Amino acid sequence: MRIDHIALWTTDLERCKRFYTDYFGATAGAGYVNPAKGFASCFLSLGDGARIEAMTTSALSPVTAEAGAQRMGWTHLAISVGSETAVDELTQRLKSDGYPLLDGPRRTGDGYYESVVLDPDGNRIEITA
Repeated sequence: MRIDHIALWTTDLERCKRFYTDYFGATAGAGYVNPAKGFASCFLSLGDGARIEAMTTSALSPVTAEAGAQRMGWTHLAISVGSETAVDELTQRLKSDGYPLLDGPRRTGDGYYESVVLDPDGNRIEITA
């Protein structure tokens, strides 16, 4: 078994797609739109086969939380970029481009080298080596 994809609601599908393609090298698949349900989505494929399904809706009102809020349930997505140098470089690029840096880069107690940033929708993204 393996995790095929994670899904996230976004208020702006195009902005979300740009973030993950520009900073994490994701490949955006063909979009899907269901006008009857007020739903649109796009799969974003990462290099190792993991995917993110970015979704937007006009028919539902997903609960919003404060950006970066620690809440019960899923709390972050960790994306490995391959090296400590890559973590440092991407973290600096995101910070320079105005994305909030919450922590790091640093070595954690469990051995990860990581930083934590927020994506455009306020989701915590761990960038790991």
